[in-house]
Amino acid sequence: MADRDSLPLPLEVRARLAELELELSEGDITQKGYEKKRSKLIGAYLPQPPGVDPSLPQERRTPVTPSSSSRYHRRRSSGSRDERYRSDVHTEAVQAALAKHKERKMAVPMPSKRRSLVVQTSMDAYTPPDTSSGSEGEGSGQGDSQGTPTSSQGSINMEHWISRAIHGSTTSSTTSSSSTQSGGSGAARLTDLTAQTHIGPIAHLSLKRKSKSGTVENGNSLRRSCEFGSELAWQPLETEENHLAPPDVTTYTSEHSIQVERPQGSTSRAVPKYGNAELMETGDGVPVSSRVSAKIQQLVNTLKRPKRPPLREFFVDDFEELLEVLQPDPNQPKPEGAQMLPMRGEQLGVVTNWPPSLEAALQRWGTISPKAPCLTTMDTNGKALYILTYGKLWARSMKVAYNILHKLGSKQEPMVRPGDRVALVFPNNDPAAFMVAFYGCLLAEVVPVPIEVPLTRKDAGSQQIGFLLGSCGVTVALTSDACHKGLPKSPTGEIPQFKGWPKLLWFVTESKHLSKPPRDWFPHIKDANNDTAYIEYKTCKDGSVLGVTVTRIALLTHCQALTQACGYTEAETIVNVLDFKKDVGLWHGILTSVMNMMHVISIPYSLMKVNPLSWIQKVCQYKAKVACVKSRDMHWALVAHRDQRDVNLCSLRMLIVADGSNPWSISSCDAFLNVFQSKGLRPEVICPCASSPEALTVAIRRPTDDSNQPPGRGVLSMQGLSYGVIRVDSEEKLSVLTVQDVGTVMPGGLMCVVKPDGVPQICRTDEIGELCVCSIASGTSYYGLSGMTKNTFEVFPMCSSGAPVSEYPFARTGLLGFIGPGGLVFIAGKMDGLMVVSGRRHNADDIVATALAVEPMKFVYRGRIAVFSISVLHDERVVIVAEQRPDSTEEDSFQWMSRVLQAIDSIHQVGVYCLALVPANTLPKTPLGGIHLSETKQLFLEGSLHPCNVLMCPHTCVTNLPKPRQKQPEIGPASVMVGNLVSGKRIAQASGRDLGQIEDNDQFLFLSEVLQWRAQTTPDHVLYTLLSSRGTIASSLTCLQLHKRAEKIAAMLGERGHLQDGDHVALVYPPGIDLIAAFYGCLYAGCVPITVRPPHPQNIATTLPTVKMIVEVSRSACIMTSQVVCKLLRSKEASAAVDVRTWPPVLDTDDLPKKRPPQVYKPSDPDTLAYLDFSVSTTGMLAGVKMSHTATSAFCRSIKLQCELYPSREVAICLDPYCGLGFVLWCLCSVYSGHQSILIPPSELEINPALWLLAVSQYKVRDTFCSYSVMELCTKGLGLQTESLKSRGLDLSRVRTCVVVAEERPRISLTQSFSKLFKDLGLHPRAVSTSFGCRVNLAICLQGTSGPDPTTVFVDMRALRHDRVRLVERGSPHSLPLMESGKILPGVRIIIANPETKGPLGDSHLGEIWVHSAHNSSGYFTVYGEESLQSDHFNSHLSFGDTQTIWARTGYLGFLRRTELTDASGERHDALYVVGALDEAMELRGMRYHPIDIETSVIRTHKCITECAVFTWTNLLVVVVELDGSEQEALDLVPLVTNVVLEEHYLIVGVVVVVDMGVIPINSRGEKQRMHLRDGFLADQLDPIYVAYNM
Repeated sequence: MADRDSLPLPLEVRARLAELELELSEGDITQKGYEKKRSKLIGAYLPQPPGVDPSLPQERRTPVTPSSSSRYHRRRSSGSRDERYRSDVHTEAVQAALAKHKERKMAVPMPSKRRSLVVQTSMDAYTPPDTSSGSEGEGSGQGDSQGTPTSSQGSINMEHWISRAIHGSTTSSTTSSSSTQSGGSGAARLTDLTAQTHIGPIAHLSLKRKSKSGTVENGNSLRRSCEFGSELAWQPLETEENHLAPPDVTTYTSEHSIQVERPQGSTSRAVPKYGNAELMETGDGVPVSSRVSAKIQQLVNTLKRPKRPPLREFFVDDFEELLEVLQPDPNQPKPEGAQMLPMRGEQLGVVTNWPPSLEAALQRWGTISPKAPCLTTMDTNGKALYILTYGKLWARSMKVAYNILHKLGSKQEPMVRPGDRVALVFPNNDPAAFMVAFYGCLLAEVVPVPIEVPLTRKDAGSQQIGFLLGSCGVTVALTSDACHKGLPKSPTGEIPQFKGWPKLLWFVTESKHLSKPPRDWFPHIKDANNDTAYIEYKTCKDGSVLGVTVTRIALLTHCQALTQACGYTEAETIVNVLDFKKDVGLWHGILTSVMNMMHVISIPYSLMKVNPLSWIQKVCQYKAKVACVKSRDMHWALVAHRDQRDVNLCSLRMLIVADGSNPWSISSCDAFLNVFQSKGLRPEVICPCASSPEALTVAIRRPTDDSNQPPGRGVLSMQGLSYGVIRVDSEEKLSVLTVQDVGTVMPGGLMCVVKPDGVPQICRTDEIGELCVCSIASGTSYYGLSGMTKNTFEVFPMCSSGAPVSEYPFARTGLLGFIGPGGLVFIAGKMDGLMVVSGRRHNADDIVATALAVEPMKFVYRGRIAVFSISVLHDERVVIVAEQRPDSTEEDSFQWMSRVLQAIDSIHQVGVYCLALVPANTLPKTPLGGIHLSETKQLFLEGSLHPCNVLMCPHTCVTNLPKPRQKQPEIGPASVMVGNLVSGKRIAQASGRDLGQIEDNDQFLFLSEVLQWRAQTTPDHVLYTLLSSRGTIASSLTCLQLHKRAEKIAAMLGERGHLQDGDHVALVYPPGIDLIAAFYGCLYAGCVPITVRPPHPQNIATTLPTVKMIVEVSRSACIMTSQVVCKLLRSKEASAAVDVRTWPPVLDTDDLPKKRPPQVYKPSDPDTLAYLDFSVSTTGMLAGVKMSHTATSAFCRSIKLQCELYPSREVAICLDPYCGLGFVLWCLCSVYSGHQSILIPPSELEINPALWLLAVSQYKVRDTFCSYSVMELCTKGLGLQTESLKSRGLDLSRVRTCVVVAEERPRISLTQSFSKLFKDLGLHPRAVSTSFGCRVNLAICLQGTSGPDPTTVFVDMRALRHDRVRLVERGSPHSLPLMESGKILPGVRIIIANPETKGPLGDSHLGEIWVHSAHNSSGYFTVYGEESLQSDHFNSHLSFGDTQTIWARTGYLGFLRRTELTDASGERHDALYVVGALDEAMELRGMRYHPIDIETSVIRTHKCITECAVFTWTNLLVVVVELDGSEQEALDLVPLVTNVVLEEHYLIVGVVVVVDMGVIPINSRGEKQRMHLRDGFLADQLDPIYVAYNM
C-alpha cells in the first residue's frame, strides 16, 4: 500500500489496484496472483535501475552468454541429448519459467511408497533401454552415460532448493509431537510446512513398515470429527474419562487387528495399533501430529490456490448436474488476416528422356549400363558388404516376377495374379533383397505391401499389421533367406500364425531358390497408368494400421517431381540412413534413385547404433552429393564427431532432413551446421522436407547456389498456436515455438490450408490449419476403406463465399502449418499429435520438448517419453509417460516430475492430468525402437503399465465439473406439506399390521414367565440345537433343561456374586447354549444382562480392550463366563493388554451349585430394564441401548407374527448373538414362540463353509437367518462346489425365507449373486431378502412369510446426491438399484422426515426414517445422560402435521414408495428403501454422497481391487483400495480410481491409498468401519503399499 501512495499513479491504475485488493480480501484471487497482477500494474511506474530491460524476469537480467564453441562443447558433453527436442532458447525459457515458479513456494506432497516398491527387484530394470527414441524409432545416442551438463545455465541448484524448502519455514513449534511418532525429523519438518504453504518438492519420505510399538504423547486425545463439525447426529458416547468411541472388534477373520485405548486414569494412554490414535486437526493450518495428515495438509494448502476460472452464477437447485461448458475467453487471439490463396508449385517440367514408367527406367539402365552400381549395402563394421548393379537388379527382379506369377500354386490355379497384393517382409539391414523383391512385384504387376519383420508373436502393433494384411487379401509374403530363418518357428519347423495375421505362404526371394525364367518369357512393361503400384502402411493415432494406395502414375509423377525439386542427375551418389521400406527413404533411396540411375549407399540402423558417424564417413568416402537423414542422425553425429580429424562435407549439395516437419528439428539443423560448417558444410545444403503417407512429399527446401538468401524462420507464440493463430512472439518471451520453413510446394502441386475440423474451409493468412495438397503425385485411397478415403483424399476446400477452390479433390496431409511469405511452407505440428484440451490445441511434440528441457536429465531417458491424451469427463486430459533411469532416486524423480508439471503449466498453460514414470525398457516399442504410443495408451487405460512413480493433478486440470450446489433457503415444512397435498402426493408414512389378538403365551408380560410356563406345559420340547463345524449336534436344550440351568445360575449370582435386583451383569460367552442359559439366569435373579463378544485368543491385545470398555461403560457389577474364557481373561497376554486388577468379579458358570434360588424374581414394572444391547455403529461409535420388558415382549411378538413362528417350526440361525436382531433371534424368540432354533455359530463356517446350507437342507428348514459376511463366505467359498454339494444331496427348495440381518442399505449385488449361485440347488430367488434395524429400534423391517415379494427400483444417482428420488429405467445412465429392506414389522409405524426441519415429506422423497413402535429401545444407556441426544433420537416430534406422536430417529436416509402390490390385508403395499446412514454420508461440493456408491464404482475399475472404502478428511476425498496382486501393480490403480470417480461421481479424489488385502476393518455384521480406517490412516498405521496425493 505504501509504495502505491508514494508513486505518481494514474487514476485508472489506482482504481484497478483497489479492485485487486477487494478480490484478494474476498478470496477470488490468491496472494500470489494478487502480487503478480499488482506488480504488472505498477511495474511501469517503479523507478528502474539503469540499463535493465524491464520486460525480462528477474532471473534473466544478467544472462551468462558463453562463447558459442564452449556452448557446443558443453552440449556434447551432455551425452544423451536428443537434439530433436533440443533448443537452447527453449531450455532457457523452461528454466526461467521454473525460476518464476520457484518464487511461488508451492508445497507438493510427495507420494509415500513402501520400501519394497522403491527397490526394483527385477534385473532387467537395470539394463539401459535400447538407446532409441521418438515415434519413428530415433535413438537416444550411445553417450547415455557421459554425464550431465556442467553448465551454470543447466539447472537451478537442487540441494539449495530442497534445503530452502525444508528449513525455510519460520516456526518450529509444531515438531514436538510428530517427530517421536514418525521416527525421523523429516516428518517434523514436513509438519512445519503445514503451517505455511511452503516451497515445492519436499524431501522424500517413504512410509516404511512401522514397528508395532510407538509412543503417543498427546494426553487427552479426544476424538474430533473435524469435517462434520460437532453437531453430529451421533456423537461418541463417552465416559467421564473421555473414552474414545472404540472400534468394533467383532471380527476375527482379519489378521490386521484393531486396537483401542484403555483408560488409566484420565491422562495416560496405552498404545493404539489402529484406532483413534491422535489429536487430529482440521485443514486451517493447525498442525496435525502425523505424517500422513501433514501431507494431506500440504495438499489442502496446495489446493487453496484457486486454479479454476471463477464460476458464473450458481444454478438453481436442479440436479441435472450440468458439466461446465467452456465459454471462449473473450481475450483470446482471433485470426485477422485476409483469406489465404492456394499456392501453386512450379510447373513440372517434362524432360524428353524421362522414362514412361519406373519399370521402363529399370529396363533401360539394366540393359544399357548393367555394370553401373545401384545400391551398396554395409555390414555392422561399416565395410561395403555387397554392391547391387543395375544389371543384377534387372535380372533378379525379372526372375522374382516370373516365379511369383508361375511357380506359386498350379498352372491352372496360380496363387498370385496381376493386381493381387503380396507382403514384403525384409529386415532393415538387407535393402538389396527388398529392392529386388519390390521391382519384381512391379514387373509382375502385383502390388507390394512392405511391412516390418515380426520378431515375436506378440509384437506391439504387429496385430494391427495383421489386420491390414487380412483386409488387403494378402496370402503370400516375400522374404529373404536370413529373415526366414530368423522368424519364430514351432517345434515342427513351421512358421506359426502371428496374432491377428491371415495364413501366409512364405516365399524366399534369393536367386538360388528361384527357377530361371524361360528365354521367351518377358515381363509386360506398360506406361504408368492408374493401377495400384504399391501400398504403404500408416499407423494412426489409435494404433490402427491403414494402407495408403499409390498408383503407378502417382509413383512416376512423384519421382519426377522429386528429381526436379532436388535437381537429381544421372549417376549421382546418395547416402540413405532412413528406413527404405516407406516414406522418404523409399521415395529417394529405392524409387527416384532408379529413375535417375543413381548410386545409393544404404546405412542400416544397426550400423548407426554402433557407429553414429558412419553416414558422415560414407559421404566423405564416396564424395556423395546427397544424404537423406533424420534430425536424430545429425544429433548422433554431433555427439560422436570429436574423435574425427578428416571429415570433409564439401561434396554434399543437399542434406535432406526427412523429419523437417517436426518443429523441433530446427535445433538439430542449427547445431549440426554450427559444428560442421568448419568441415565444408554449406548452410544452403540443409534441406528440411515435409512428408505424409497420404500426400507423399508435401514440400521440400530446394538446394540453392545462392548462400546469401537465409532460410525462413518464424518465432511463434505458443499461446497463439494453442488458439490456432499465428502471432510472432508474445510479451512473455518464454513460451515460443521457433519453426523453420520446409521449402515450397512440390512441382506440379497445389496447396492450401484448411481448418482442421468441420467443413474444409480455407484459413486466413495468420491462422494455423491442416495442409491439403492437390497433385497427381499423392496417395489415392486407404485400401478398402471408402468412407475414410472420402474424408481424406477427396476433400474440396471452400472459400469463405462457400465456393470450392478447385474442381479437383485435395488430399489431407495430416500436417498442421501455414504458408508464410514467399510461398514458404511452415509446419507447426501433426494432426496425430494434436490434443484439444478445453478448446485449446496442444501438440504432443511440444510438450515432450518442454519436459525434456527440464534439466538435469539424469532421471529419464531422452526419446523414451510418450505424451498422449485420454478422455475423462468430456474433455481431453494430457498424460505423460517416461522411462526412468534405474539409478535415479525416488526423490530426484519426484523433483523432476513436479518441475515438469510447473514448466508445462507455465509454457503451454495446460495442466498435466497424469505424469507416470515406468522402469527402463518397459514401454512397448515400435519395430525401429521408438515408443509405440497407442499401445502405451492402451496399457495405461487397462491398468497394466506398472509405473514406478505416478503424479496426478486432477485438481488443476479438471475445470469442467458441475458447479457446487448452493443450499437453497429452506422452504418451511408446512409449505412442503401443502405443496405435496396440492400435487396429489401423499405424506410418506406406512405401518405394519396390528399386533392382533392375544394367544396363550402372549398374556405373560415377562420372558422369564414364558419360560417357566413352557417348562411346566411342554418340559421335553427341544428349544435349541447347537451344531458343531462338522454339522453334528454339539448340544441341545429342552424347555425344562433351560429352566433348571437358569435357576442354578440365578442361585449362583445371589450366593457368589451377592448381586441385588437391577445390577448389571456382563455375559462373555462364545456363541452357544451357555449364553442363553446365562441370560435367563440373569432374568431369574432380577439382574440386567449385557452380552459381550469374548476376546479372540489369537488377538487378545486388540480385542480385549473392547470387552473391557463395554464392561466398564455398562457398569457391570460382575462378569459371567465359561472356564475357557475365564482363563483367557487371567492370562499373561491379557494383563499386557489391559489392567486386570480393575476387572469386576468373574464368575465361571461351568461348575454350578446344585441348589435352586429361594424364588424366581418377578419384576414389579414391565417398563423396567430387561437387558442392555451394546453395539458399534459403522462410524465406530460404541452405543448401548436400553430394552425394557415391555419392548422385549412386543419385539418377540412382532417377529412371531411376521414369521408365523409356532412350536412345530424349525428355524436355522447363522448370526452373531451379541446385539440387535441377531441376539433376539438367537436367545429370545424360541422361548417366546416355542419353535426350535438350530444355532450355527458363524465362526464355524470358516472351517466348513457349507455348514449352514447343509444344516438348512438336512433339517428341512423353511426359514433361516444369516448375516452378509456369512452370505459372502458362502458365495466366495462355495462358488465352484455347487455340483459336489448337489451330489451330497443339498436341497434348498424348501426354504421360503432366507433373511439377511443388517443395519445398512441392502447389498443387492451380493444377494443376487447368492441367489444365482444356489438357484441350481433349489433356492428360490424370491426367498432371499433383507431386514433393517438400527440402534433406536433393533428391527424395523423383516421379510415375513406372507406378503408380496421384495421389490427393486432403479433411482437416479445424481438426483440422490441432491436428496431427491427420481425413478429411472433399469440400465439407464447413473442408475442405482435399490432393494426394499423387507416388510415393516407388525406394530411399527414409519414416517419419512426432513432431518433438518423435521417436517414430514411426501411419497418418494428422500429423508430420514423415523419410527414409532412398542419395541423401540427406551434410550441410550450412557454413564452421564446426554439429554439432548437422548431426546433428539428417541423422543422427536414432527414440526408440522401429526405433532403429538413420539418418534425415534433412526439416523438413516431412505424413502417410502407405494407399490402396485397388495399385502395380506388387501391394502396397497408400502415399500421402504434404505439409502444409507446420515453419519456415513459425505457432504462434498454441496451434495450428499454415500460412500458405498463411490466404492462400487472403484471396485469395478480393475480386477486387482478386492475391496474399497472411502472417507473424507478436510474436504478431501480419500479412497483406500485393497490390492490383490503384486505390489508393482499398486500404481496402476491410481489413475483408474481417479478417472472412474470423476466420470461417475463428478468428484476429484484427493488421496488414493493402496493397501494389502484385509486392512479395511469390518465389523461382525460385515459392515466397513470407515471411521476406524480413517483414524488408522491419519495416525499412519495402515502400512500402505502406496499413497498418492492427487494435486
